[in-house]
Amino acid sequence: MLSAAEWAVVGLSAQVSFFAIFATLPIAFALAWLLARVRFPGKVVVDGIVHLPLVLPPVVTGWILLLAFAPDGPLGRPLATLLGVSVLFRWTGASVAAAVMALPLMVRAIRLSLEAVEPRLEQAARTLGAGPWRCFFTITLPLAMPGVLAGAVLGFARSLGEFGATITFVSNIPGETQTLPLAIYGALQVPGGDASVWRLATISVVLSLLALIVSETLSRRAGQGRGMHVL
Repeated sequence: MLSAAEWAVVGLSAQVSFFAIFATLPIAFALAWLLARVRFPGKVVVDGIVHLPLVLPPVVTGWILLLAFAPDGPLGRPLATLLGVSVLFRWTGASVAAAVMALPLMVRAIRLSLEAVEPRLEQAARTLGAGPWRCFFTITLPLAMPGVLAGAVLGFARSLGEFGATITFVSNIPGETQTLPLAIYGALQVPGGDASVWRLATISVVLSLLALIVSETLSRRAGQGRGMHVL
C-alpha cells in the first residue's frame, strides 16, 4: 500500500502529464500536419528541431528551458510582465518540461497516422463537393484519430517518466514539482528508502507498460495493416 505522500506524488505526476499533453496535442498535430502534408524550404531543419529533444541530453533541455523562462529570459519576462506568472520551481514548469520532452514522440505518431490516410479518399470527397474543412473533419481526422490518440498516450507515458529536464528546470520540490521519477531518485538517497522505491518503481513500470500497449494497438489500427509502428 502507498503512503499518503506517495499517493500525492502519483497524483501530481498525473496532473503534470495530463496538462502537458492537453497543451501540447494541438501543437503536435499542427507540426505533424506541416511535416506530413506541406512541402517548404528548410523542412529537414524543422524536422530536426522538432526531434532534437530525443537526442539532446535532457539536462541540456532543462538548462535551455531555465534560461528561456528565467525572469529576464525571452519567455519568462513576457509571462511576468503581461500575466504576472512564473513557471520556475512550480508544477506548471514541470508540465512545460514534460511537454517539450514528449513533443517529438507525439509528432512522430501523428505524422505516421496522417501519412497512412489514403489520399484518394480525400480526393474523392473533394470531387463530390466537400470543402477543405469538411474533408478534414469527416475524412482525414477520423482516419488519423487512432494515431492521434496513440501519440497522446505515448506522450503521457513519456511525461510520467521525465526526469532530467524537470529536475534541472524546476528542481525536486516535494508537493510542487516532485513527480514519480524525482520521488524515486529522492528515496534512493535516503537510508531505508528501498521499500518506497519498489512501490513507486512498480507503479511507473505498470503505467508505462500499459501506455505502450495501448499506443502500439492504436498505431497498428491507424496503420490499417501497413505495418506502422510508433516505436
